[in-house]
Amino acid sequence: MGRYAEYLGRSETRQDRADPRLFEAMAATLDLPSAPAELPPLWHWMLFQDWRRPGSLGPDGHPKRGGFLPPVHHLPRRMWAGGRITFAGPAILRDDILTRSSTIAAIEEKTGASGELVFVTVRHAIAGPRGLVLEEEQDIVYRSAEGAAVKPASAAPDWPRAIRRVVLPDPVLLFRYSALTGNGHRIHYDHRYVTAVEGYPGLIVHGPLQATWLAALAQEAAGPRARLLRFRFRGRRPCFVDRPLTLFAEAEGRTVRLESRDDTGATCMEAEAVFA
Repeated sequence: MGRYAEYLGRSETRQDRADPRLFEAMAATLDLPSAPAELPPLWHWMLFQDWRRPGSLGPDGHPKRGGFLPPVHHLPRRMWAGGRITFAGPAILRDDILTRSSTIAAIEEKTGASGELVFVTVRHAIAGPRGLVLEEEQDIVYRSAEGAAVKPASAAPDWPRAIRRVVLPDPVLLFRYSALTGNGHRIHYDHRYVTAVEGYPGLIVHGPLQATWLAALAQEAAGPRARLLRFRFRGRRPCFVDRPLTLFAEAEGRTVRLESRDDTGATCMEAEAVFA
């Protein structure tokens, strides 16, 4: 924890409305035939957006460091590394008024193969007119710009019994998802920035977008009547625009294990869904 000790336990509360236009827009973005009546799992990331005036943004398009999150100024790369969600109550419906309470639950400084790392875990609880909807932990990682942005990785073993789907994320999809979730991070839409400044070979596909695809595939694997209780995901490596991404889902009892893999067969995200 060290230099960021004063931020541990910091909390904030925000309110939002489940605008029906968001349901319609996300359905169109994900190429669904119609918008759902209830907000599907992980679509809640469209809510509680944090829009700032231009002077309050950092060079990466995110809000400037500091404020609610600790000011990790010396590590320029920031990524959403993973998270865990427990679905506690009824789904979010159109026009629901929602409250999100957020607390910084953990701050950990580490040294890895890519240099210094700072992990920040934020705990959220979202409640609506019918009570608690979900509880979530988000893991945010800050890392240096030293070394290769992406290291080679071997292809993962085949899952012969898995359901699989192939998606091809293009720049329009990434732009629309960024807009719908209020994500100003330039790695998802600014090719010059992501290649020249952060050193990646192309625009990066959002981790939350991959998790959303995997959650939908988990539901397909579990069956339409199964109710999602818990979902966890962890990013392993970035994947990039205009490259096929294969989604895998393999059910065993009430648990579905999941992965996304890039065009080389390397695992980009791993996840697990538990159903009632």
